[in-house]
Amino acid sequence: MEGGRVLRHSQIIVLGLCIGLATIVSSVVLSQGFLKVMKFTKEVISVTGSAQKQIRSDRASWQVAFSRQLPDLASAYQMLSGDLAKVKSYLLSKGVREAELVVSQVFTHTLFKKTGEGYDSNEIEGYRLSQNVTVDSPDVDKVTALSRECTELIRDGVGLNSSPPQYFYTKLDDLKVEMLGLATENARERAQQMASAAGNRIGAIRAAKMGVFQITPPTSTDVSDYGYNDTSSLEKKVMAVVSATFAIE
Repeated sequence: MEGGRVLRHSQIIVLGLCIGLATIVSSVVLSQGFLKVMKFTKEVISVTGSAQKQIRSDRASWQVAFSRQLPDLASAYQMLSGDLAKVKSYLLSKGVREAELVVSQVFTHTLFKKTGEGYDSNEIEGYRLSQNVTVDSPDVDKVTALSRECTELIRDGVGLNSSPPQYFYTKLDDLKVEMLGLATENARERAQQMASAAGNRIGAIRAAKMGVFQITPPTSTDVSDYGYNDTSSLEKKVMAVVSATFAIE
């Protein structure tokens, strides 16, 4: 009888030791797992990467305006029609295709005689009629040359006003994908350099955020929080920025 009590007591002690040992082991496993989670969530490095590229515009848009001012509306319209014919003939002779021309409607502005105080009276003095012709072409060099040479029309009696050409790049969507890839790679290189200085290396990318896209003249340093899209320069500089976070191993 006494021996049975001793045996049960020994079993209880052994069971207690097993439970205690299991608790210690599970605590160690859980704590290691927790440390790994903490390491996964906290040991990261955040950097900004960028990429630049020079591009050449592949489309140009240029507008030329002309006007006539006469006391008689019909006469003004007749002369403006003659000016339009001269402008179109000149552009076509320079290699512009008919499909590249966009002719606007005629804009009419009524002119009133002024009073002694400088205000408009009710008496009509004349009419000012104006019209625009826009050249939209992938031949950017041709458009550039035309914008500089079109003053030849003034010798033909056309009251001309030439606007600076606007230059565009039509493959911008494909370029953005390429530039963002280069900017992300640049961010990875910067992160690796920083981690290597501390004896570490980077792992997988955790997060990435695209910055604004900047398109500026080649020598410009202008940037904008909303992005910059220059249309004044034939040659352009494109810059993409990416903010990225990498794991540290």
